[in-house]
Amino acid sequence: MAQNQTFVTAEGYKKLVEELDALRTTGREQIAEKIKEARSFGDLSENAEYDEAMNEQAIMEAKISRLEEDLKNVQILDTNELRTDVIGIGSYVLVRDHTFDEELEFQIIGKSQANPEEKRISDESPIGKALLGHTTGEVVEVEVPNGVVQLEIKRISK
Repeated sequence: MAQNQTFVTAEGYKKLVEELDALRTTGREQIAEKIKEARSFGDLSENAEYDEAMNEQAIMEAKISRLEEDLKNVQILDTNELRTDVIGIGSYVLVRDHTFDEELEFQIIGKSQANPEEKRISDESPIGKALLGHTTGEVVEVEVPNGVVQLEIKRISK
């Protein structure tokens, strides 16, 4: 099964590696300690602390697997190669939302670094996907969960 490339900045790559390392070491140690402590409470069949610790372990191991998979397929973006004439992964974009009459600025980045609170949207999100390849001055219609929005591209930067 072919995996999609995960696009990250050099800073994003470093953060992913650090997060994976922390989960593999201190994260696993902390969970092991919680499980050990919960086992000391006795009967595991009715032990809520044990169940919770095991659930935490499963969630953490899934996150470790996801990070390992992302890092296998990572492509580090060279910000020096970013263009300002066409939107690509890594571009900063200023758009005018004609539907809600407001301006929005964000960076289009790979899914592992996406964080809407930091104005970083995924290249796989409806808006990110729709804007890729377009240029300043174009109006792009984007189907979002609440309907269709029209975004006019005002500026592309790196």
